[in-house]
Amino acid sequence: QVQLVESGGGLVQPGGSLRLSCVASGFTFSDHALNWYRQAPGKEREFLARITSGGDSTNYADSVKGRFTISRDNAKNRGYLEMNSLKPEDTAVYYCHARWSLINEDYWGKGTLVTVSS
Repeated sequence: QVQLVESGGGLVQPGGSLRLSCVASGFTFSDHALNWYRQAPGKEREFLARITSGGDSTNYADSVKGRFTISRDNAKNRGYLEMNSLKPEDTAVYYCHARWSLINEDYWGKGTLVTVSS
């Protein structure tokens, strides 16, 4: 059974940090690029960050560049999103997405809620 499960969300004060995790099962995680997205209430899903299947290249949306860091550990079938200097506008449900472009295969997690509030 294919699964992507996010964890690590919660309530954090402005300026704080969180580390989100995404664990994969049921497919070859190391063949897939990993992306993080988020969706705030009433807004469209927003791309945040991407890391290649081997972890050798990353790119970020301007809204999070310099504050968020994406990483992965293929030996553990895990991806991560380190989030620093959090702002109230970072409040959203955060989603993990794995994609293998070669065969047009992708998987989504169900999301984890991050709330940034004092």
